[in-house]
Amino acid sequence: MARVCDICGKRTQVGYQIERRGLAKRKGGVGRRITGRTKRKFKANIQSIRALVNGGAKRMRVCTRCISAGKVIKAA
Repeated sequence: MARVCDICGKRTQVGYQIERRGLAKRKGGVGRRITGRTKRKFKANIQSIRALVNGGAKRMRVCTRCISAGKVIKAA
């Protein structure tokens, strides 16, 4: 099963981990230089919870942002 939020559709995104060297200009250096890029994944914080849907409890995979925003009501 995919790592996707059932409410907002948030899913794994791809990006880069950037390696830098040098001293920042504001600290008296000549600036930071990028020396390498490595592909990486930013994974959504998906939790499996029992939520109330149409008056009944249903197991859902929801991101923590939706849980804390109150978009989902947890079943007792």
